[in-house]
Amino acid sequence: MISGCRALDLTDENGFLCGKILADLGADVIKIERPGGDPSRRIGPFWADVPHPERSLYWFAYNSNKRGVTLNIEAADGKEILKELVKTADFVIESFPPGFMDKLGFGYPALSSIRKDIILTSITSFGQTGPYHNYQTSDIVTMGMTGILYQTGDSDRPPEHMSIPQACMHAGADGAVGTMMAYYHREMTGEGQHIDVSMQQSTAWFLANAVPLWELNGVVLKRSGSFRWSLNSTQRQVWPCRDGYVFFNIVGGRTGAKTLYELVNWMDGKGMADDYLKSMDWDNFDMWNADQQMVDRISEPIGKFFQALDKSEIAREAAERQISICPLSTMEDLLNDPQLKARNFWVEIEHPELNTKITYPREFVKSSENACETRFRAPLIGEHNQEIYGEIGLGKQDLVTLKQAGII
Repeated sequence: MISGCRALDLTDENGFLCGKILADLGADVIKIERPGGDPSRRIGPFWADVPHPERSLYWFAYNSNKRGVTLNIEAADGKEILKELVKTADFVIESFPPGFMDKLGFGYPALSSIRKDIILTSITSFGQTGPYHNYQTSDIVTMGMTGILYQTGDSDRPPEHMSIPQACMHAGADGAVGTMMAYYHREMTGEGQHIDVSMQQSTAWFLANAVPLWELNGVVLKRSGSFRWSLNSTQRQVWPCRDGYVFFNIVGGRTGAKTLYELVNWMDGKGMADDYLKSMDWDNFDMWNADQQMVDRISEPIGKFFQALDKSEIAREAAERQISICPLSTMEDLLNDPQLKARNFWVEIEHPELNTKITYPREFVKSSENACETRFRAPLIGEHNQEIYGEIGLGKQDLVTLKQAGII
């Protein structure tokens, strides 16, 4: 979709996804690492459980489709090389602390003087301005400061941190969206822009219904683990079944009555619906105001029913009966999912340095006009130095000298 565009990716793990999305859309994304490799290459897990800077699965996941060079952008010679690369670029993506790019001589005004229509996308913890803009953070801190952490976990335990960093993913995706909006603006006007992404703001967008619930009802949405919180009770959402878990909400009234009537009929056909369930007026059932005793009486037989079935059977029968239930998939489930297979979601990418192929998600969107897919693996350390620096006139001997001087 944006083949012919070039992005210089100066980010750490807080901005990797932004460049990955642009690369999937067809941009030539050049990942610029410090000499010796980016520190994020030490983030596990690792291929075959062997810690090594060329085996980080985290690096593989978020830097595929990018080419890579090494460059010391703080050295005088490194700055001159970066200037030459900027002349060839449409986008520059960075995740340094606010002010760092200005101190280097590569803030937005300086970049604009090199290429007037350049688009700079800055991804930082709290943005370029405000009382917190110079604060450092981590994912757990950001998730806490946005309110997400308060909602995550079981009600009788402290908040839980999710398994992998989330705030940087929200910020990276927003950075890509902002970059594309600026690119569209540039196509219309010829003007570049500076895109300022705050991880805190990007993550706070995902509070979803917590904000209107407070504004409209004065109610603070609290964490409830596998349950859904309502006014007078908590209702299970994640239910154990024979070989895993399924997701199901008990919702009455116009929204959920059809599902509940059909579920009870299904249970009754297997002799597992009690008289209480069969007597319920689901059309007028108000889940929001139901007390805990009522919710427990409804939930107990439903829970026993799910535990007697496999995920695949529940999913198949639910679809045929038009009941809103979905299985919670493991990674193995996803790799064998017939829908994903039918849409060619998975692709095998060659890793010649490992003498193997690794399965990747192929694409996040299908286009009738242009491919948007994972095409090749993440770069090795300095893999494309000769190729890319050759484009700006540096020969093999130049690269040897620069490497010896610690510039590349």
